[in-house]
Amino acid sequence: MFPPFETKDARSYCLKLISQIEAGNIILKQITQDSKERKDNGLMLGTLICKEKVLFCVSGIHRQLQVINNPFDFDFVIVPPLADNQAISKALEQNDRKIHELTDKINAGSTNLTEERKKLTDQSLQKVFSLYNFYKSDNTNITLDNIILRHGGKLPPTGTGDCCAPKLLSYAYEHNYTPLSMDEVFYGKNTKNKINLQSYPPCPERCDYILPDILGLDIIYRDDYIIVVNKPSMLLSVPGRTPDKQDCIVNRVKKLYPFCIEQPSVHRLDMETSGLMVLAFTKEAHKNLNLQFEKKLVEKAYTALLDGALPKSSGELSPHGGEKSGRIELKFRLDINNRPHQIYDEENGKLGITEWQLLNIEKYTNPISKKEKTVSRMLYRPLTGRTHQLRLISSDSHGFKLPIVGDSLYGKCEEGERLMLHCHYLSFIHPVTNEKMEFNLPCPF
Repeated sequence: MFPPFETKDARSYCLKLISQIEAGNIILKQITQDSKERKDNGLMLGTLICKEKVLFCVSGIHRQLQVINNPFDFDFVIVPPLADNQAISKALEQNDRKIHELTDKINAGSTNLTEERKKLTDQSLQKVFSLYNFYKSDNTNITLDNIILRHGGKLPPTGTGDCCAPKLLSYAYEHNYTPLSMDEVFYGKNTKNKINLQSYPPCPERCDYILPDILGLDIIYRDDYIIVVNKPSMLLSVPGRTPDKQDCIVNRVKKLYPFCIEQPSVHRLDMETSGLMVLAFTKEAHKNLNLQFEKKLVEKAYTALLDGALPKSSGELSPHGGEKSGRIELKFRLDINNRPHQIYDEENGKLGITEWQLLNIEKYTNPISKKEKTVSRMLYRPLTGRTHQLRLISSDSHGFKLPIVGDSLYGKCEEGERLMLHCHYLSFIHPVTNEKMEFNLPCPF
């Protein structure tokens, strides 16, 4: 995950912490029984500078920072692990002996016990993960069990929740602190993947799994001027008019970064659409990005699943000649009697232009009913930014007459489904550095 906050200031405090460890004023106390595998291993030390206090912590559950002589002239807190060691040991002990027995047999040549061992290991992991609870930036909390459900039940790696970033951020939000700068520094002998005193961003294996829930944002890129996020489906891009429509990307960005301008959005995605969005932190960046959108200098690409096989569809512009790509130009306007629906109107509508490519004809399975159907995986490149443009060219009879799977406005959304439309590519010119910025995001379906 891209570092969610500025790192330079926090790195200097990490190095101050290390100097005091080496001076003996702070020690790394062993709080669990050591093992040969972990003996003399290095570790990550983390610092989160908040408006109120400085927070320090160490990665893992086996060692903890202990102050012998306070060497600092500022307020600081040593952040403890999120889960108690004794509780973790108790959660593991039920299956531990059997797992070791199976491991010995597998190492001796047994080849039919791997699945049994994995099942027991997953049971133990699930018990451990049930001990973790994180405080979020919106002053609520979330369990790791709930995060696992959001990931479709797929378990994260061992040690998830024990990295520095989730410890620091959860503690800060629990105590209503305002994070300003955060960094993690490796301390110990150089390894294949880590260098002593080098800073590292939150790890992709574990932190990417949980930090978006803690922060309220999946941050793809951030600097002093802009932020690029992965908007989830069913979250508004900008606030609505009523109190129940205030949770959105814009307000989450403003809460996480108090220095942000009042109106940071320069474009939006439909609530049901997921994918890449760029927002501006400063007025100058906002003006520059707005101009790029107006001049059509910003490039976007979407992945969509259409409900049916495109070559067999009955739309006026369906590729019955076997074409795999093309360009659609259609005019739509708001249906004033059925807001927010848009309708085809050749005379009064605004022109929407889209390049399309058929990527694949494949099977889609409903996550609840398990019903299977044929879908068309499409690549869309909108050259204009009309409301519901991609949903309309897909569903309207003047286009393909194949609504996007899960489209609650122009098709149907069955239980367990979402709109299968995702912005996976975004490109623009950085408003300050003039560098070309390109972002690619894996499609979640």
